[in-house]
Amino acid sequence: MELHDVWFVLIAVLWTGYFFLEGFDFGVGILTKLLARDRPEKRVLINTIGPVWDGNEVWLLTAGGATFAAFPEWYATLFSGFYLPLLIILVCLIVRGVAFEYRAKRPEENWQRNWETAIFWTSLIPAFLWGVAFGNIVRGVKIDKNLEYVGTFWDLLNPYALLGGLVTLTLFTFHGAVFTALKTVGDIRVRARALATKVGLLTAVLALVFLLWTQVDSGDGKSLVALIVAVAALVAALAANQAGREGWSFALSGVTIVAAVAMLFLSLFPNVMPSSLNEDWSLTVTNASSSAYTLKIMTWLAAIATPLVLLYQGWTYWVFRKRIGTQHIAESVH
Repeated sequence: MELHDVWFVLIAVLWTGYFFLEGFDFGVGILTKLLARDRPEKRVLINTIGPVWDGNEVWLLTAGGATFAAFPEWYATLFSGFYLPLLIILVCLIVRGVAFEYRAKRPEENWQRNWETAIFWTSLIPAFLWGVAFGNIVRGVKIDKNLEYVGTFWDLLNPYALLGGLVTLTLFTFHGAVFTALKTVGDIRVRARALATKVGLLTAVLALVFLLWTQVDSGDGKSLVALIVAVAALVAALAANQAGREGWSFALSGVTIVAAVAMLFLSLFPNVMPSSLNEDWSLTVTNASSSAYTLKIMTWLAAIATPLVLLYQGWTYWVFRKRIGTQHIAESVH
């Protein structure tokens, strides 16, 4: 296997890790409007991800940086062609971080309610737009012979990509609901499990249609295996949730995300960004990659840094592993 193939796999792993971790993170943010009935319950939801949400975003930064260094042509075409949706995602992530930090800085109800509304929308919009973006990457976009995107923003809003956006939105919401059931106690835990069942059924229908569409368009034997694993894991996650086995349900919903992302990258390879105008103009792991020397240096750095990051994040999740409820929310100090 060539180094550019290795880095394609590593970038796929980074995106998978990001969607697995930030997926429930976005889902919990969405649930602040769909599940929480009052301010203490909203604080419970926010506190479940409070220690980890910023660490989850490290995976996005690493995936973007790795793409820039390993496949500069891919990075350039992607960020120029998808400039507006990626800018919207970036603004949402910035506002979302500010909302988490500023929400409790003042006691006024309007102040806190406005930041909670910001958390909801800046969780929902990226959850949808990531699916739209990856749907277009897999489907192919208008790339000319100079390897430049020549389409418009409206070309990105096609039925396949919009369906992909709905899949990531519902899947992340389901993932977040299962995580909430795993991390909470009391009535909010019961309601999270009930909501997870409803959202999960909708997710199963949308995901099955989207993955089958992907398989018919660009799949092969390997992607078919990933499709079967994704669907089976989602069904099993729903069954585990119904049985009250939150740990298994969360793990299986994570497997669903891993298998679904794996299917997309398997369908994509050896392309990194197909051209819908002419197959010969597609960006591939070969014509979009950096030099062999650059990839070699990157591989050594990744081998040293990655275990440290994984150990730190694993330790963080272990420290904050206990369930919480409204009884653990202290009265305001203001």
